[in-house]
Amino acid sequence: MKLMIDLNILIDVFQHRVPHYHDSSLVLTKILDKESTGFIAGHSLTTLYYLISRFSGNRKAIEVVDWVLAHFEVESADKEDFLYARTLDMKDFEDAAIAVCANNSKCEYIITRNGPDFNQSPVPAITPKEFLELL
Repeated sequence: MKLMIDLNILIDVFQHRVPHYHDSSLVLTKILDKESTGFIAGHSLTTLYYLISRFSGNRKAIEVVDWVLAHFEVESADKEDFLYARTLDMKDFEDAAIAVCANNSKCEYIITRNGPDFNQSPVPAITPKEFLELL
């Protein structure tokens, strides 16, 4: 199964955010165990680096980015993708761009804790808990 992983899931794990850490880490385990293929939107990688470096330093941020690159597929967006994202009736442009990347990579789900933010996404969004219950 192809899964687009929203940034909040990765941050849950890398910053051990309780109570979200457990379910988010189980989703990543499914990817590491090759039970699912994990995707991340290319533009999310730079945001991930910024957030981790801000709270944990540059060295940790580089380690996290390298880890993500080793275990995830990266779906890039071009001008046409961003134009399409602007047509989606979503309040957050970044979420709309993630939705377009998920659609382009033919993901079955976007895994996020912000499901309502993706209500106009062409790919359904579910929480880590909902995903784990599907299995």
